[in-house]
Amino acid sequence: MQYKNTVDFEVTGDYALFSDPITRVGGEKLSYQIPTYEALKGILQSIYWKPTIIWVIDKVRVMNPIQTETKGIRPIKYFKDANDLSYYTYLKDCRYQVRAHFIWNENRAELKMDRNEGKHFSIAKRMVERGGRRDIFLGTRECQGYVAPCAFGEGEGFYDEIEELNFGMMYHGITYADEAYPAQVEETEGNLCVRLWQASMARGVVSFCPPWECIHRVVRKMEVKPFGREHNNFTGLEERGVVL
Repeated sequence: MQYKNTVDFEVTGDYALFSDPITRVGGEKLSYQIPTYEALKGILQSIYWKPTIIWVIDKVRVMNPIQTETKGIRPIKYFKDANDLSYYTYLKDCRYQVRAHFIWNENRAELKMDRNEGKHFSIAKRMVERGGRRDIFLGTRECQGYVAPCAFGEGEGFYDEIEELNFGMMYHGITYADEAYPAQVEETEGNLCVRLWQASMARGVVSFCPPWECIHRVVRKMEVKPFGREHNNFTGLEERGVVL
């Protein structure tokens, strides 16, 4: 199904690191073979973000062969001012086609007047054409990415003739309290939740299940920070010449 406010774009990069949280315990990182939902959502938020909307990733198409490269990294130790030695396994020569749409954030009643679909859709398309408002990263800061418009499904992909690849249980993303959907999943209200799902790829295309259809695990309680002049501390700004 294609929605009225659907955006298609292509993202490329020399390297990507969509890390499995389980592999981070020892300080080393290992990338998933395909992008995570949360990483693609982060790319879209770098292209265009407003608290009025929530981006929903529909699917991603893997265009290049899945290849990995391991590098020796010297990160700073947590407990003292010194370097450690770790190995990070990156994906390399990455190219993906992405299709997504946005929905209204029902948790932001104070921004109801900003729910103008045509406005947000037009701005999002312009930002895709311009490569995004902020820097694009493929999973982590050191993996710079680049965005350009595309027609999803066009061109030849490496996995077009492979019927199915299954990746098993995979990290999907995080549901914050300000993007909760208690009508579908009750435990998301007032909580920080992590989502899991069974990932598979059919002829190069990974079709994501929507967040409310994933397996949810509550991490901790979380409050929603409201937007608006009456909810934020602007004391002293006007005296310093800041126009609000």
